[in-house]
Amino acid sequence: MSDSLPLDGIRVVEFTHMVMGPTCGMILGDLGAEVIKVEPLAGDNTRKLLGSGSGFFPMFNRNKKSIAVDVKKPEGREIVLKLLGTADVFSENFKSGTMDKLGFGYEALSKLNPGLIYVSHKGFLPGPYEHRTALDEVVQMMGGLAYMTGPVGQPLRAGASVNDIMGGMFGAIGVLASLQKRHRTGKGQEVASALFENNVFLVAQHMMQFAVTGAPANPMPNRLSAWAVYDVFTVKDGEQIFLSAVSDTQWAILCEEFGFDDLKLDDRLVTNNDRVKARGWLIPILRERFGGLSAKELSSRFEKCGLPYAPITRPHDLFDDPHLLATGGLAPVTIAADNTGAGREIETRVALLPIALEGERLKVRKAPPKIGADTVELLQSIGYTQNEISALKDNGVVTWN
Repeated sequence: MSDSLPLDGIRVVEFTHMVMGPTCGMILGDLGAEVIKVEPLAGDNTRKLLGSGSGFFPMFNRNKKSIAVDVKKPEGREIVLKLLGTADVFSENFKSGTMDKLGFGYEALSKLNPGLIYVSHKGFLPGPYEHRTALDEVVQMMGGLAYMTGPVGQPLRAGASVNDIMGGMFGAIGVLASLQKRHRTGKGQEVASALFENNVFLVAQHMMQFAVTGAPANPMPNRLSAWAVYDVFTVKDGEQIFLSAVSDTQWAILCEEFGFDDLKLDDRLVTNNDRVKARGWLIPILRERFGGLSAKELSSRFEKCGLPYAPITRPHDLFDDPHLLATGGLAPVTIAADNTGAGREIETRVALLPIALEGERLKVRKAPPKIGADTVELLQSIGYTQNEISALKDNGVVTWN
């Protein structure tokens, strides 16, 4: 990769928390933008989350600077407006109306900086639902994803913040498209991304399935699979492994490798569609035959034959995944144990964006920042003197760790 990154020279100011907005900023930061995270004096509340939220801040706030400002004070708002006057992108994911009350709405900022790209991450795009409070789980339930994920009668949230993360991705895509348009016109524009609409996009394949077949899609655990062999098998010693054969060629290889001549020659199993119709009696036979083999042996034999398979892996197991380690998919990073930077630090590794440019992965250039870590530098960059900066801190307008 060349020394410069695609978004070198682009300045992003973000008012974001939780996952959706920070994901957008992380992507832009990974691509080389200078991303300035504006935080309250006590820090982004996401830093304080426990349990399943404890990974939010360290995952989605790398490659960012932090300035801690009290925007309820006129001097604090003035600082942010000065930063925005130098920015290419403004990103926010607060409740509708919050930015307008602070004087940071699109109409006001577009007058201040006509080239500014203003990206909002919301629960819903404008319409009847736009004033509802949305969470990833809310839109998964109302948007069909929870229904598709769990068994019949047991709607189940997906095991990751899929809409938040993808919503941030689509926000970043909107920013990239807007930067290209600005290159032609010189003008910025407003971009909106939303959780509910993102969720609808995720389940749209099942909507189209209904359009084509006239039959509602069954939840994934109860679906009629498009492929005959496409299942999790419980094998020797109670281990589990996903095994599949999704084409006629793969079925022939499977039968040859494991000596299933009777199945290979069965006239009821000639094509994939034949085998799909026969799943009711075929899969129990395969479960019995694979059940005496270990997951390690099945993995080795499927690997040798080029057949699709997968161990059932827990997220924390991925820290030691040989492929990720060999290909640089995990980058070393130092994070704060309590996300505020006030306590001990942890040396760990973090997953990078799943893209390569010129054969190289995008790096972690800056660990998730401590609260206000870059306050002084950023104030100096917009013209504040050291005496003015000290006065701002003494008056409770800014702070830093």
